[in-house]
Amino acid sequence: MLQLDAQRRAYRLAPATLSLAHAMKSGSRILTIAAPKMRELAEQSAMNIGLAEPDRDEMVYLESIRYTRRIAFRTVVSGQRIPMELTSLGRAYLSTLSASRRKALYSIFKARRASHWHMSLRDEIESAIKDVQTQGFCAASWQPGVIAVATPLKVSGVTYVLNASTSTHDKSVDFVEYLAKPLMKLREQIQSLLNAEAPEITSTASRVIHPL
Repeated sequence: MLQLDAQRRAYRLAPATLSLAHAMKSGSRILTIAAPKMRELAEQSAMNIGLAEPDRDEMVYLESIRYTRRIAFRTVVSGQRIPMELTSLGRAYLSTLSASRRKALYSIFKARRASHWHMSLRDEIESAIKDVQTQGFCAASWQPGVIAVATPLKVSGVTYVLNASTSTHDKSVDFVEYLAKPLMKLREQIQSLLNAEAPEITSTASRVIHPL
């Protein structure tokens, strides 16, 4: 998994790690079903659509389809990590956790964002959690000129999070409503497709496990 760079007297990741990443993506049931629908919405509505999964105290993009009317402020690609406490993706995920699990993560966030934790950040997270619990989604704007809305999606006991984002150049637009409606519809479509596929997968698994 490592390759020696003799000139720099250091190691770097070897090509085998890329093969692992490709195998993960190509073998992912959620990505196989969600990615085409995500791309369809991105192209129809000219917005960015992402799917992420938690890893400890961060969120990791599994898929990111960038389709903005203007040049993006940053490039987001599969595998990119973003802070859980600052983003709509992370806050939507936090809404699905038990109080004890959130408390453990809060201690990490507090240590990392000490100067902002008691001033506003904790209140913002708690407000986002209430939004998800009451309306199914939350919004955040942690990058200048960009707003994102996110909603959790549970699949076979695993929590993923979908988000939609766009630049906020047109001040006359209600961006939360603009992003939330199609995003919630996308979640319903993906969930419906996953549910429709589940019986076939279960039946196949049963035949494999109990061939007699």
